[in-house]
Formats: sequence, C-alpha cells, structure tokens
Amino acid sequence: MQPPCLRDSSESCFSGSCFPATNLLNQSKHQEIKIDTPQHEFAAATAASLNPNTKFTNPDSLPSLPDSLSNFLKSYPKYIATQTADHIRDREYYHLTLSDHVCLDYVGQGLFSYSQLNTLQNRASSSSSSIPNLQFFNVLHKSKTHQGKQTQFEIRIQERIMKFMNISTEDYSMVFTANRSSAFKLVSEFYPFDSSSNLLTIYDHQSEAVDALTQAAKNKGCRIKTAKFGWPSLRIHTDKLKKMVISNSRRRTRTRTRTRTKGLFVFPLQSRMTGAQYSYQWMTLAHDNGWHVLLDASSLGAKDMETLGLSIFQPDFIICSFFKIFGENPSGFGCLFVKKTSFPSFNISTLSTTVKIANGEEEEEDENHEMEELEFRGLDHADNLGLILISSRVRYLVNWLVNALMSLEHPHQDDRIPLVRIYGPKIRVARGPAVAFNLFDWKGEKVEPLMVQKLADRSNISLSFGFILFEDQEEEEERERERGMEKKKKGFDAVTATLGFLTDFGDTYRVWKFVSQFLDADFVEKERWRYKALNQTILEV
Repeated sequence: MQPPCLRDSSESCFSGSCFPATNLLNQSKHQEIKIDTPQHEFAAATAASLNPNTKFTNPDSLPSLPDSLSNFLKSYPKYIATQTADHIRDREYYHLTLSDHVCLDYVGQGLFSYSQLNTLQNRASSSSSSIPNLQFFNVLHKSKTHQGKQTQFEIRIQERIMKFMNISTEDYSMVFTANRSSAFKLVSEFYPFDSSSNLLTIYDHQSEAVDALTQAAKNKGCRIKTAKFGWPSLRIHTDKLKKMVISNSRRRTRTRTRTRTKGLFVFPLQSRMTGAQYSYQWMTLAHDNGWHVLLDASSLGAKDMETLGLSIFQPDFIICSFFKIFGENPSGFGCLFVKKTSFPSFNISTLSTTVKIANGEEEEEDENHEMEELEFRGLDHADNLGLILISSRVRYLVNWLVNALMSLEHPHQDDRIPLVRIYGPKIRVARGPAVAFNLFDWKGEKVEPLMVQKLADRSNISLSFGFILFEDQEEEEERERERGMEKKKKGFDAVTATLGFLTDFGDTYRVWKFVSQFLDADFVEKERWRYKALNQTILEV
C-alpha cells in the first residue's frame, strides 16, 4: 500500500507540508546549528523558533502548523538533512499518518516495521493454508527440558540484536526475558547479595523493576543506597553520590584475606522520564572503587548504544528491551547481558525468569527447518540513519517542544502563571528525548496527570506518566507547594512525552496544540460534558 504523503525527492515534506529542498538548504545558513554548538547559542536559536519573547495566553493565538514549521526550519536548517527519517516513516510506518496517531508513550527499540506486518497479512490471505498467528514471534516460558537450548530463530534474533548494540558474543552472554522487569528480577536471583554488600541506584523516578531488585537485595541483608536529586532541576548531588561510590565500605571475610566487591551499582545513562543525562564516568569510578556495574540501557534511543564504548567501560550487566512494531502496542521482550569474565559461573538453567522466543507462525520450530525474509527492518532503519542523524533530529524536536510548552501562560494575571512546569533539563544541547511536565490551572493548582493522559488519548496522542523522586530537605517548603502531591511520598506524579527517531515535527506541534487547550479555564469541564453527550462513559479520574 502506497502511503499518501510520499513526494518527489526534490521536495521536503514534513507533516503534510512540502517545501523545495534547495530553498530550505540555502536559507539562513548563518544560523546553522552544529552538534558542538555552545549552549547559549543553541538556546538562542531555540527561542527564535517561536519568535523571541513571545508568550501565548490563548489556544487560538498559536501560529499555524505551516508557520511553526517554517520558523522551526529557519532556526534549525540542518533538520532538513534528517528527511530520510520522514521518508522511512511514510514508507514503512504509514499507519502513523493514516491513523493520525502521535506515539510518545514509550521508549525502546522496535525490531520490525509496520509494512512487514502487512506483508505477513497478505501472505496469509493469499496462501491456501492461512497463517493462524500473525505475530512475528511468541514469548514462551522455558520448560526444564528447553533450558540452555536455542532454536535457529532465537539465534538469528540474538545475533542481530548483539550486532545492533555492538556487543561481542566473546565478551557477553545474552538471555531473553519476558520484559525489563523480568531482567531485573533475574539479576536479583543471580547476584550474590548479602549483609556485607551494597546496592546503589541512580533514578530520578520510581521504577517497579528497580523497586523489585531493591526489595530482593534488602531481603538478603544488603545495604541500600540511592542517589539524591536537587529541586527543581533534578540534577544529581554529585558530591553525595561520589562519596557513596568511593566510601570505604569494602569488608574482609574472616576466612579469606582478599577484598570483596562493594556490591552492585545500577546506572542508567539517562532518565527515561525527565531526559536527564548522566556522565559515563560514573561507571569508571564505580569499577575503580570495587563495584559491579549494571547498565540500564532500556531508556536509550535508537543507535545510542554506539556512544557507549563498551570496550572501554565494560559493564558487568546490561539490560535493555525490544518491542515488535513502532506505533503498535509495544509488546516484546527484555534482554540481559552478562559479562563472561565477571561471572564465569553464570548458568541460566538455574534461573526462573528466562523465556523462549518462538517463531510466531508455529509454536515449536523444527531445528532443521530452513528459515526464510527474516528481516529486522526496525533495526535496519536505525542502522541506516546512523547515530549523528538520529541524535540531531531528536535534539531539535525535543528542545523545540520544551520551548513551546514553556511559552504557554495563563491570561489576565499581573504576574502570569505558567501553564506548564517542566522537571529536569529544559533547553539543552545535551539532553535525552523525554520531557517530564505537569499542567497548572489559572489558580496554580495542578491538573492530575491521569486526566491529562486521558484527554490526550481523546486527541489520539499517547503520553505516559510516572512518579518523580527527589530528596532535598532544604527545599521542603517548595515541595509542599506542589499541589496534589502525596505528603508521605518523596515525590509526585508527572506526565512524560518521549520522542523517537521517527517522531516528526507534526507530532510535537500537536502536543503543543493539545496542551494549549488547558489555557481555557473551562476546557476540562467541557470535555467531560462532551464525552457524556456522546453517550460514552464519563471520564474517571
């Protein structure tokens, strides 16, 4: 099926608007932004994309999509070089355009493309023996008889994933798990936590997977430590974290004279909720001070693994996740990588959380079956675009979105109240693709994140929300001003939008347009009545 938005290569098309490519490439060259652009220059260019010092107090006052796109391209002329991603989206993920769906509710690596699903469906409809299951694969719990055995299907997936992540089979063992949480659970089963070890985690948000690991370690007598984050920037208190990493907590056993490891250092390179990025050097510091390192790579976008330099940092564990198709329900599986030299006795046959990845067309695969078109187009597309193009594209879009959200203010106030409060990094050259924020009405009261998510769903925009954590007693008074916050919890709920390499400008504009509707003091109430008038279930919050 040919998507309707494909255009001749002499034109560049974004969100249905087409412009001559040569004109865009030639205009405003003096404003061209490079990857090494100083922070102040990047911030200035971002501000110019919405007209400097402009604040919007009415949803009807927002510039149109074509005008916004034109200003965006003038501020970020190099964005035009990322149009290959738009062509891939139009050709392979055209369901996003046809369904008018904005998918900003999850992060991870997509294995396949939507066009592959259609190909599989066409095969099934034209074949005399229809394919009973149109899934690319099934995730099955391994029986005792299958522990340690791999089918050719699993081997092909493993080889492709390890190539994509630039991980050598000589250095790491790879295990399939049901999901990210199962991968953390596997670590909790395998890792030798005891009363003389420590668990140190670095997360600015609540994670069920990490909580389960923490509880398992605590049950074994392990000492639990967590990084501290300041308010409202949510930056790590580096002095406190450094002290925890290098503190002299190594202990010697009575029966052995050698020094034992301090424990497990769990480290994400960036926050999957706020987009905050953390230095790679924390891994080196942890290793140098006797820690095992678990790198949580599940929040990294496509091709981000290329920046890791695994041959230099060599984490002892790596956790990540893969899903089936971008824009669909992101069901898939998790992966755990274990460094062989760190844990030579690692044996998956003794663990309960591993799974089997089976060919979706048949429950059991014949070991001698000659496999056909096993393609991983989702990974192929990321490989073809490359790290520089993807990171540049996402950098421009996420910073424009942050700037656009911060331009919204409630009207009729001497000191105008911002509609949006963003947590974590704002406009920065170096930031992740996630934006955490809350909305506040004209009285300064927080709109419940669950309500925001439900209303976004009605506009065919998928957002997520989570619980931001921080502990800063010096800012206790400021924390209590966060309306709707549960006093017993050291944190609060917030909405999150996560951009990927197939996100386009139209997606970010639609989020801005949706959020601007909350400038209308009656918007939420009107939406409740509209839903009721359509004889649908009343919105529950």
